[in-house]
Amino acid sequence: MELREVAAVSGRGGLFKILKPTKNGVILEAIDASKKRFVAGANERVSILNEISIYTTDKDGSVPLEDVLQKIHVKYGADTKVTAKSTNDDLGAFLASVLPDYDREKVYHSDIKKLANWYSILQANFPEILVKKAEVKEAKEEKKTEDTKPKTTEAKEEAPAPAKKAAAKKPKADAAADTEKAAPAKKAAAKKPAKAKGE
Repeated sequence: MELREVAAVSGRGGLFKILKPTKNGVILEAIDASKKRFVAGANERVSILNEISIYTTDKDGSVPLEDVLQKIHVKYGADTKVTAKSTNDDLGAFLASVLPDYDREKVYHSDIKKLANWYSILQANFPEILVKKAEVKEAKEEKKTEDTKPKTTEAKEEAPAPAKKAAAKKPKADAAADTEKAAPAKKAAAKKPAKAKGE
């Protein structure tokens, strides 16, 4: 699941999974126990989460919502300590703890409350979205390293091959020795009949 597959709808609480577009709009499914589906038409304002940013006072002017969600995940994990009853000061302190330079004039306390609510929904249903891309990249690199390990093992297993060749030579030497031993035995057997004629 990715953030581009999740949407918020103006006038409707919670978040929605984007299923597929239709002629009249897009089919959405509530990300909650109800799993209620509906078609969001042109008259409804649908915002895809990966297109949302939070205003800041730095030179960039905003930070993508995805980055903010990932920062919250790193700092707070499963519990942000923010609830519907949190004061404005608590809400401001919460966002400032992960985004110190957020724009206090453009970002309202209702926006921060909505952000905390979205985070809780994603944490409960799609926690993989909240993991930093860098962590995902590290995990993929570790997997690649593990995939190359069997090749190293195979190279080590090929090393004893010369010993097998040496072992293969021994039976030939033993066979030659057996041939030499067998030859005198035949000569001795041939002499016995000669003695019998002399008698």
